[in-house]
Amino acid sequence: MNDNPRENSDSIKRGLAIAKKMVGETVASAIEGSIGSTQFGAYRGEMAVDFVFGKLWSRPELDMRARSLVTLGILIALGQLGELKIHFMAAIRNGCTVREIEEVLYHSAAYAGFPASNSASHVATEVFREAGLID
Repeated sequence: MNDNPRENSDSIKRGLAIAKKMVGETVASAIEGSIGSTQFGAYRGEMAVDFVFGKLWSRPELDMRARSLVTLGILIALGQLGELKIHFMAAIRNGCTVREIEEVLYHSAAYAGFPASNSASHVATEVFREAGLID
């Protein structure tokens, strides 16, 4: 971390720890590098660490596993395939099983539509194959 006072806040520290657990060291390090940066768009990374990971994901009312399942459902409904690539593996790291994620995909077909569920299923298949979690 650098001398940026924002970087030393509790929610930033908590957010970085959660990000490392969810998305791995490489992605978390890239996000950490954005903290205090004046480069175009860099503040978005700081907002994610501070608010999304540091304040939202750390709330005690839902555990990380439950938050991952909710997040997957929302991202499927919104058709956010790029984010799903990250969040499918984050869900696994947060304790979700491949079968539970498969059920989210089935359930989303009824509420978000078959096209959204189908597109997300293709992404999940790709991600899980690359990770060696499915054949």
